[in-house]
Amino acid sequence: MYTIKEAAQKSGVSEHTLRFWAKSGFFPFVKRNKNNIRQFSEEDLDWIKIVKCLRSIGTENKLVKKYIDLCIIGDSTIPERYEIIRTTKEKALKQLEELKQQLNILDYKEEYYKNLIKNNLEDNWNPMNKKLEDCKI
Repeated sequence: MYTIKEAAQKSGVSEHTLRFWAKSGFFPFVKRNKNNIRQFSEEDLDWIKIVKCLRSIGTENKLVKKYIDLCIIGDSTIPERYEIIRTTKEKALKQLEELKQQLNILDYKEEYYKNLIKNNLEDNWNPMNKKLEDCKI
């Protein structure tokens, strides 16, 4: 069993976020000890993994809770859970493509700035470097 601090360290999720998720019903089987402190099991760490995955992609809390509730109901909800995972994956793939495009821009800008530094050049694309007479007002 793990304290919330240990669960946070193992999962890479902050203690504050784990408390919020617990209050949201995302960890339905977390037990509390005699001092009312949450005790996370290995299975609870598995719940954290899926919640972290869903939330990191931007899945709304309401849908995360629905997914968890469907898991608790059992195998009769597999088609619904599949649909949640499938649509979440589509969203993740779209985000991945957007990140790739952003990385391409950053790669270009990195090379651009590296060249400016190497050759001691002025940044002609920076509006702050344009002369007032060049500006048409």
